[in-house]
Amino acid sequence: MRGLLEKIIPGDQHPLRHGFAFLFCGALSLTVDAVVLKLLTVLLGMHPIAARLVAISIAMVSGWLSHRTFTFALTTTPTLAEFLRYVAVGWLVSAINYGVFVAIILARPAIEPLIALFASAFVAMIFAYFGMRYAAFRQPPAAGGD
Repeated sequence: MRGLLEKIIPGDQHPLRHGFAFLFCGALSLTVDAVVLKLLTVLLGMHPIAARLVAISIAMVSGWLSHRTFTFALTTTPTLAEFLRYVAVGWLVSAINYGVFVAIILARPAIEPLIALFASAFVAMIFAYFGMRYAAFRQPPAAGGD
């Protein structure tokens, strides 16, 4: 099991630290997503499906910055290429997330939008981790490594 974890978890991070950082950053992004969704639907009267597109976009920036800092503990300067990789992964995962969200809203129109948001975010979480780990924040192999 340890060998598998070493292949999944980057660098010399402890698995618990890495896992908690992933959950913390995901929760932070989800909070940004939820707050923006709620503000747009309540204050501006936007339909939840349209409001969610705006909320996802704003949450994506906070996710990129927090995951690179805490989950993957990168010390390199952020680059446009890295951000674009993160956005590509993020929009793929968001498409999964959004699809589940829309399906729930259409199947149960009276549901509280935040319940649909939390359910769809849970489904997308696994896709998000592996996309970030192996695409957005991939690191070149260490010199002299395998």
